[in-house]
Amino acid sequence: MAERATDGKVALVTGASKGGTGTAIALRLAAEGARVAITARDEQGLAATKSRIESFGGECLVLPSDLSDPTGARTELVSKTEEAFGPIDILVNNAAFGGYYPFEEVTPKQLELSLQVNLWAPWELMRAVIGGMRERGSGAILNLTTFSAELPPGPPFPSSKPSKAGFVYGAPKAALNKLTVSAASECEGQGVAVNALTPQAAIATPALVEGGWIDEEMFEPLETMAEAALALLTGDPDVLTGRIAFSLQLLVELDRPVRDLMGESLVEGWQPTDIPAAIARQEANLSRRGWPDAYTFGRVHSPRP
Repeated sequence: MAERATDGKVALVTGASKGGTGTAIALRLAAEGARVAITARDEQGLAATKSRIESFGGECLVLPSDLSDPTGARTELVSKTEEAFGPIDILVNNAAFGGYYPFEEVTPKQLELSLQVNLWAPWELMRAVIGGMRERGSGAILNLTTFSAELPPGPPFPSSKPSKAGFVYGAPKAALNKLTVSAASECEGQGVAVNALTPQAAIATPALVEGGWIDEEMFEPLETMAEAALALLTGDPDVLTGRIAFSLQLLVELDRPVRDLMGESLVEGWQPTDIPAAIARQEANLSRRGWPDAYTFGRVHSPRP
């Protein structure tokens, strides 16, 4: 049997209940041999993810929690995972809260929820696992971020929602990006990789596809996000750390084949030789909306292909 990328590892993945990015990453990690703890508010969704993992012989622990509650179950996620599976080797902060609203219409409650889910909870979980990772000399942390955290060029400013209504979601994620790079710097040379990953534009999650408000050409499949996540979580921590990486650019940079969520078959149309054409389509779309050079402006990221 071929060696799997995360054999013997223990992973904690937040926001893994809705069949989207968190679910895809949890599935891919489990298929590569990791024992995976998953958390979200939706217990039915968590049970569905667990069932998918167990269907191919993977091990999964369900830990329901509301990450917006600073005194709730999120305070026990690390201890309960380690009690069941052992020390955490991989932390994936995927859970998110946001939406698009003009800044003056954002309520204090919305801002508090966004800060708790998008910044405070990831920081808290990172603090809880980093000591053990440093002691063992190995570990990987991945924070999922967003294009909404980017600084729009202007004036004139782009007409897109991340530019015109991206504060409540984008500001905490921008802070998360800074946290990511700061943690990577502080962990340099200690065997611990800390990275952030954003979709090139939008991920083809069930909710976004059904919503119909994102142009079809802006989507990428869940498999590319899961593959990019796996690359960042299993790369050389002395080299592949401190990245705020765009998914598709990273895959081209690493010339990394994109496999399905079981890691078995190549995904047709989304290999490194195919991806530059998809990036070009997305860049053209953003340019039409007043955001030229969107993937190079104000960004700490992997080199542009």
